Amino acid sequence: MGLNPAGFTPADLAAVWLTLKLAGVTTALLLLIGTPIAWWLARTRSWWKGPVGAVVALPLVLPPTVIGFYLLVTMGPNGPVGQFTQSLGLGVLPFTFAGLVVASVFYSLPFVVQPLQNAFEAIGDRPLEAAATLRASPLDTFFSVVLPLARPGYLTASVLGFAHTVGEFGVVLMIGGNIEGETRVISVQIYDHVEAMEYGQAHWLSAGMLAFAFVVLLALYTLNPSGKRK
Repeated sequence: MGLNPAGFTPADLAAVWLTLKLAGVTTALLLLIGTPIAWWLARTRSWWKGPVGAVVALPLVLPPTVIGFYLLVTMGPNGPVGQFTQSLGLGVLPFTFAGLVVASVFYSLPFVVQPLQNAFEAIGDRPLEAAATLRASPLDTFFSVVLPLARPGYLTASVLGFAHTVGEFGVVLMIGGNIEGETRVISVQIYDHVEAMEYGQAHWLSAGMLAFAFVVLLALYTLNPSGKRK
């Protein structure tokens, strides 16, 4: 097993790159998907707000294995999503990078939607009413008024979504398995090292994850204006 000077094997570096790639793609999709959901939850008075909010928050309380199991069944060859992707000639999503992305988006959704929803609710009605008096369209109001005011929420959502995706284990293991270079992320690579009693290699990756988590949280609490005293 080859080691570079930092103590990482080629498989470790491949897992690091795959994890960062997965987290980046997932975070981008979460911001695109989470923004309209969070905006609707923040503004609606519909009876559906409760059920939709509960569905979004499910990953916070369900064990990752439960989520992974049902996603595996849904995206498998006999599941509705699996049959749909097969009809398009795309095959099935489990044990592919695309499957990891889908699972990660669902699993990390509340970590993006809830900060955005809180940011939108904190804006209130007055800025929107002021924009309406200036005859700004809803789209103009959102991009010129809402987005700048909700910037701290987007920072929090991006950091939490990215960091949570990096730390996933149960869901990605059930959906992606353990395919080097394709679905083996850092957490699974650490598990493999521990299972093989390669504690030195497990230490390097685990210490890197610990440092990453600390830096992410430090940046979040330092850069987010809402966390500063006024």
